[in-house]
Amino acid sequence: MQWQCLSFNQLSTDQLYDLIKLRIDIFVVEQNCPFHDLDNLDRKDGTHHLLGYKNDELVAYLRLLPAGTTYDNVSMGRVATSGSARGTGIGHQLLIQGLEHAELLWPKQDIDIGAQEHLQAYYKQHGFNVISTMYLEDDIPHVDMRLTKS
Repeated sequence: MQWQCLSFNQLSTDQLYDLIKLRIDIFVVEQNCPFHDLDNLDRKDGTHHLLGYKNDELVAYLRLLPAGTTYDNVSMGRVATSGSARGTGIGHQLLIQGLEHAELLWPKQDIDIGAQEHLQAYYKQHGFNVISTMYLEDDIPHVDMRLTKS
């Protein structure tokens, strides 16, 4: 796996295309959930994009957001692995890489996420705890979770 963590301005047009395609493939097509993926947070100052390539194919992605963007704390979102990469452990590698990069960017800062409810156990393996009741986001059950670092 080759990992790259880049700001919006550092992304090549091919990388931007790859990440938008992966997000649409997963969150819109696979989950049958039409929503506005392009929310202007991708290019916000301080936002970083973590891309995981295997054999020149983007198979893992997440977005790192500075505190005050979507939550009071640092946050991660748009966590996605391609269908071909699922079941190989790449999802866990992605989260580990995301947490390492968040620590480099914002040391000792708590991290909040809006997790799909059925993925609670996955995030709990990485130290996140549920901090909200279930809510619907785009008709999909979610919970807020936090990794406490401070």
